[in-house]
Amino acid sequence: MSRARILESTDAAVAGIEDGSTVLVGGFGLAGMPFDLIDALIRQGAKDLTVVSNNAGNGDVGLAALLAAGRVRKVLCSFPRQADSWVFDGLYRAGKIELEVVPQGNLAERMRAAGAGIGAFYCPTAVGTPLAEGKEQREIDGRTYLLEYPIKGDYALIGAHAADTMGNLVYRKTARNFGPVMATAATTTIVQVDQVVEAGKLDPEAIVTPSVYVDRVVQVTARHYTVRGAR
Repeated sequence: MSRARILESTDAAVAGIEDGSTVLVGGFGLAGMPFDLIDALIRQGAKDLTVVSNNAGNGDVGLAALLAAGRVRKVLCSFPRQADSWVFDGLYRAGKIELEVVPQGNLAERMRAAGAGIGAFYCPTAVGTPLAEGKEQREIDGRTYLLEYPIKGDYALIGAHAADTMGNLVYRKTARNFGPVMATAATTTIVQVDQVVEAGKLDPEAIVTPSVYVDRVVQVTARHYTVRGAR
């Protein structure tokens, strides 16, 4: 049976997130970012968070707003800087936030490994770069690999297009991005969706994230942001 709960508000969905938690945040830039859940987390007040995401925030909304609120101690991401990353840039230059850069493929695979119960794996990405420092190296079939460890989350905040009342999820186009892998890698997966339908209404062939990986679901009104330029 599904363990997912359909909740009435985003505040209820993020209740109980503790200080010091590792939070996986979906989104590729603004695409698929769970804006409403992040806003609720800001209101909830958890601090000293470690955030894992593809980017380190865009403009002043979503993840950038969480950073600006001073709730994040460390960010693990692939692309910390872009034209609209002024919030992260300012915090990092001031020494107020830590950064661990993880190549994008490694980021996805390390979370997938956490969800699959894999203890560690060897990967050639980053060999010969500063990102290889301190990591175990091994030669396999004449090629050098680095030992990489899973990235596990205490919580995952992700956005999906629709859920059924059991918690099965479908996504919309590129908004899918890291959501499915993050859902498997977190102890508690919290999802905002545009709509909730009755069980059996979703095409089983279209379900990407099965309900077994989902803990909390909340329906929100879809919001779309466009951030242009930099200050």
